[in-house]
Formats: sequence, structure tokens, C-alpha cells
Amino acid sequence: MTTPRPAAVVVLAAGEGTRMRSATPKVLHTLAGRSMLGHALAAARSLDPELLAVVVRHERDLVAAHAREVDPQVLVADQDEVPGTGRAVQCGLAVVDAAAHARAAHDGREGRGLDVVDGPVVVLAGDIPLLDGGTLAELLSAHVADGNAVTVLTTEVEDPTGYGRVLREEGTGAVLGVVEHKDADDAQRAIREINSSVYVFDAAVLRSALGRLGRDNAQGEVYLTDVLAIARADGGAVRAVRVDDPVLVEGANDRAQLAVLRAELNRRVVTEWMLAGVTVVDPATTWVDVEVELAQDVTVLPGTQLLGRTRVGRGAVVGPDTTLTDVEVGEDATVVRTHGSSSRIGAGATVGPFSYLRPGTVLGDAGKIGAYVETKNAEIGAHSKVPHLSYVGDATIGDHSNVGAGTIFVNYDGVAKSRSTVGSHVRIGSDNAIVAPVEIGDGAYTGAGSVIRHDVPAGALGINTAPQRTIERWVLRRRPDTGSADAARAALGSFDDEPELSPQAQQELARGQAAGQDR
Repeated sequence: MTTPRPAAVVVLAAGEGTRMRSATPKVLHTLAGRSMLGHALAAARSLDPELLAVVVRHERDLVAAHAREVDPQVLVADQDEVPGTGRAVQCGLAVVDAAAHARAAHDGREGRGLDVVDGPVVVLAGDIPLLDGGTLAELLSAHVADGNAVTVLTTEVEDPTGYGRVLREEGTGAVLGVVEHKDADDAQRAIREINSSVYVFDAAVLRSALGRLGRDNAQGEVYLTDVLAIARADGGAVRAVRVDDPVLVEGANDRAQLAVLRAELNRRVVTEWMLAGVTVVDPATTWVDVEVELAQDVTVLPGTQLLGRTRVGRGAVVGPDTTLTDVEVGEDATVVRTHGSSSRIGAGATVGPFSYLRPGTVLGDAGKIGAYVETKNAEIGAHSKVPHLSYVGDATIGDHSNVGAGTIFVNYDGVAKSRSTVGSHVRIGSDNAIVAPVEIGDGAYTGAGSVIRHDVPAGALGINTAPQRTIERWVLRRRPDTGSADAARAALGSFDDEPELSPQAQQELARGQAAGQDR
């Protein structure tokens, strides 16, 4: 069955959330890779509303900017100093009505009864992050099918303290209204069915009732819940849709509640992936954001976090102890004890352990980034390897090349960064420094310990190491009372039997002394 399209959705995000004890507005705290407001906007947008608005007040600019970043088409409504959810919705409805009027004027329909929103209006709080689009769609469908004036989403909880209680008529069970906790008497507080702060209103009913709301209550606020009683008094049908899973509509008012919801959402996400054919060895230590995508037969080992928009291809193995953010992992690749972000790992490639992939890293198919290797803005070709103890920054490496242990791509001169290019089938010796900008041609080699400051043509050997000097018996002469001297005597024989140094050795010793090597 096709879900009806709402005329508008209004998301309430004006509250301060003092119990969070945070400089960050409550609705901007995150779980599973999205802010609470981001979750609410995603659920709202899944209904394909004609207009979507978010009501802001506390830290207005931060919340508004975040909302527009999440959903560029969202309308922003400012709540004034009049407190309460009823006033928040009134401000939101005014903005969506103005947007509808502007559309009507643009389309030449102004004054024909189409210059305000007409039809179902969905209202939800911005701090119930596990609410999903499917639940909203069921609520909306029930509202339209029954021709209700108001439909409210409810649930039952063991401890309803703090929540508004749903009042029902004895015998029929019809919804009479909602009473807030602070205004409820003892009998009403015993009710376990609570209001979730998620509603569908007929737009005309909502517009009329909002103009009649007062502030005669324990908190001196304009209650949105009073609309239910007004709509019923006007002869409209007010009904409830009850969800059996209270967590779907549970709010997060402090960090402890947020942590509980974060863990529960992660448990549900991980479970869904396991049911879809992903092996998660230890779900308790595995964290997966809601926008991550995993193919069948992926294996996720303990202690792994897959964050942002990470994508993992079929047959890949990730972990243990790996954190990937916005990383694409190819089929049959292996990523072990690695921290990576904004990178791409080719099919059949291997990464780790203890690798650090910074943004802009691209590893080709069957390539290797090994132990204690850091990369940044580096394109490493198919079958090429950077096995260990190296830094590759601002570089392009071709196919089938090998970077020796301890190699550093020197990309920064203190003012600007430059790029180096290494061809295919290149062999870079161990402990090299590749000083950018430099180009090493296809099939070239470099000698161990070299500092490559100039281009190396294809097929050439680049080497600039100094000749080694050896001063025989230097330790016996210059460090006679050390453990090193004792070991040397045992290996060489008695110092007294030492032959005279050759003239060349004497010269080497003198040069060493002049250079300060005997200090």
C-alpha cells in the first residue's frame, strides 16, 4: 500500500536540554553517525513531505545551520519567547503556510484556497532518535484511512514518570486527551500509556486549535497536547496508534539516556547486518553507523568501528581493533588494526597492522600498506607495496612497485607541500628520503639509505650515499675501559699483540679524531 504524502512535517528542536550539561545543543548530540536532529530529519524526509520545517530557538544559528547541512531543503522556523510545544508548532505552521503561499503565488494559484498547507501535518520531537520512517508511515496511513482530526503515537512503559499520560474513555477506549505529568493527579499518574510527542494533525484542525491554546497549567506553557481535547470537543476523531517497542519513541534528556539509546541503536544496526549475511564475531565490541554499507560475506572482527559512509565489499575482512571513517574497502581486502578516513582500499589489498590511512589515500587492487605505515593524499597502484615503517604523503606510485622499509616521502618544505611521482615496477631501497617534487621513472631503482633530491630516469639507479669508513681497533684505543672494549679484546685477541696500524688506518683514525668521533 502506498503511504499518503503529508502536506508538511514539523520537527521540534527549540529546547535547551539543560540536563545534557553541554555547550552543544541537545539535538546535536550524536549516535550512530547522526545527530538526534539528523535522525529526526531522515525519518521525516522518508515520508516525502511537500514541506519540511524545523523549529529552533536555543543556539538558533548552530541548530539551523546543522539542519540545512543535513537537509538543504528544510525550512527554519524561529520560536519566540512564548514557551511550550504548542507555540513551537504554531511558529512552524506559520512558516510552512508562508512557503505554501509563496508556491501558490509563483504558480498563479494565490487566492484559490491553496495558499496554506492543507491535509495531514506530521509533528515530531527532535530528540527521539530511534523513531524510524516505517513507524511514521504507519501512523500517517492510519490517520488518513480513519479520517482523523488528530492521531497520536503512544506506547506503554514501566515507569511513565515525566511523560504525558494518554486519557481514554472508559468502555470505548476512545482518546480523550493527554495530561502532562506535572498537571496529572494520582490516578492519572498511574496510567502507563504515554504520549510519544509524535502526531498527525489535519492542517485546518491544527490551525484552528492552536489559536485557542492558553497557558493555564503547572508550567505556564502553551501545550500542544491541549489540541487533542479541543479537536475532540469540536467533533473531530482523535485516535491513538500504539507501538509495542517503547525504545522507538524514547527520548534522550541526558548523556546517560543517550548512551543507552546509542548502544541499543547500534545493537539493532549490527543485528540487521548479521541477518543480511555479514559475520560479526563480537557484536558487543563492534560499532556500525547507520549510513555504513556492508556486502554479504564481510567479516567484522572484534573491536572494530565502521563509521560515516564506509563501504565494505564482499568477502572483505575488517579488524580486529580497526576504525574506518568514510572508507571504501574492496572485495576480499583485509584491513587489520588500522585507523583510516576518507580513503579507498582496492580489491584483494591488505592493510595493517598498525597502519594510519589519512584522507586521500588510494590503494590499488592487491596492493599492500603494512605495519607502521602512514599515508596521506597518496595513490598507490595495483600490486604495489609499502610494507613497513614508512610515510607516503602527497605521492603517486605506479603498479608493481615496492617501497623499502623506513622510507619517508618528504613533502613539506616548511612553506608549501609538493608531490612526488614514482613509476611502475620501481624498487625504492630501505631508509630512503624522497624529497618532493621529484619523479622516479618506470623500472628505476634507488639505493638503500639514499636521499633522492633529483629525478631518477626510467631504468636508472639513484644513489647518493657516502662511502663507509672503517677505523680498525678504534674502540680498544679510545674506549679502553668499556664493555665494548672487553668484547673486542675477546674477539680480536690480546691488545698487546696488536700489530702496528697501517698508514691508511692511522690517517682514518686521525680524521675520526678531528671530526670529534673520539669524544
